[in-house]
Amino acid sequence: MVIPSDIAQANDTLIYGLGLAASVTCALTGVLVARDKGVDLFGALMAGIATSLGGGTVRDLLLGRKVFWLADETYLQVTIVTAILTFFVTRIRHLPDNLFLIPDAIGLSLFAIVGTQVALDWNMPWLTASLLGVLTAVFGGLLRDVMINEVPLVFTSELYATAAWIASMTLIILGALHVETTLAAWIAIFVGITVRMIAIRWKITLPRFHHRA
Repeated sequence: MVIPSDIAQANDTLIYGLGLAASVTCALTGVLVARDKGVDLFGALMAGIATSLGGGTVRDLLLGRKVFWLADETYLQVTIVTAILTFFVTRIRHLPDNLFLIPDAIGLSLFAIVGTQVALDWNMPWLTASLLGVLTAVFGGLLRDVMINEVPLVFTSELYATAAWIASMTLIILGALHVETTLAAWIAIFVGITVRMIAIRWKITLPRFHHRA
């Protein structure tokens, strides 16, 4: 499959905005997940940073491009501010234990689209671009879960990486159909969020090994 040149050209303003939005939502979820482990402010901050910046960092290293938050410190700044604010808000007001699932689904889809479009902009083949989108979306959460000694959500949860991959493939397919880049991105984000939330609601998972005593 040959990616048309019009979708291979990233919409810089769109991707920048989506990347910042993803950084905020993922920093928030990182702190919410770490909250139940009783971590202090520094621990919550590290969980937020790992969730927000981890996936994109690995993507950029694989592509050989300057790591996005080193190239533009704004990503790091909004991540730190969001993590600190979330930490203090959740100390003052109790929030539902599963609240993180909603912003997590949003951040997952946003980062999947950002990662895919960045890879396409670097002339990656469609399959590689889609997998780099998934990596961007899930690696931060994986790193967060390892840091707080949890089984990574991506390995056990309802259609987590799968939802990210479906979002990435939606963007690529719409691009191949010559759908305008901004519209394609928003449709793909909506698809990713919808798949993830439906999977959570109906407990849809991939086949898994059954534990034997």
